[in-house]
Amino acid sequence: MESLQTIHSTFIPLRLENVDTDQIIPARFLKATTKDGFGKNLFRDWRYENNDETTPKADFVLNNPYYSGEILVAGKNFGCGSSREHAAWSLLDYGFRVVVSSFFADIFKNNALNNGVLPVQVSDEFLQKIFEQDNTSTLTINLEQQTIAIDATGEQETFEINNYKKTCLLNGYDDIDFLLSIKEDITAFEKQPA
Repeated sequence: MESLQTIHSTFIPLRLENVDTDQIIPARFLKATTKDGFGKNLFRDWRYENNDETTPKADFVLNNPYYSGEILVAGKNFGCGSSREHAAWSLLDYGFRVVVSSFFADIFKNNALNNGVLPVQVSDEFLQKIFEQDNTSTLTINLEQQTIAIDATGEQETFEINNYKKTCLLNGYDDIDFLLSIKEDITAFEKQPA
């Protein structure tokens, strides 16, 4: 995984609540066995007309050239529904490193953290302040400090994250990489007398 410490980026506002994993990545695209290539089908049914990827829907925010960035800002209850890990894969493959919402489904949140996507949960009020910003506004997410800031106004909030997952994201570790990083400690522990 790629290390994630501070993200300073414009954002894409997805002003929808209760976005489930089948909307994030429809089930018919879950046949691949690697993580690559899922980004092209992110929000597929919302992005394209009649399942035709050559005809984008003009009114869907990912098709709007005025919005870009590594941060997706979504309405409340993002990632609900089935437990497919492919939802996190598709977000990362599309280019999102962070998803901001006022509530995440637990399984989605864990899948995102396990795959290098940081879910930042903010208050409903702070989420609305983000949505009020224009397309040139930026957010700064500092994982070490566990803060998210609206750069134009200077307003910020803190967010919670599991310490283990924070360590993994800061260092670009998956679970195996983390174990390898503490190999000497494990070896020393094993050598201790019983």
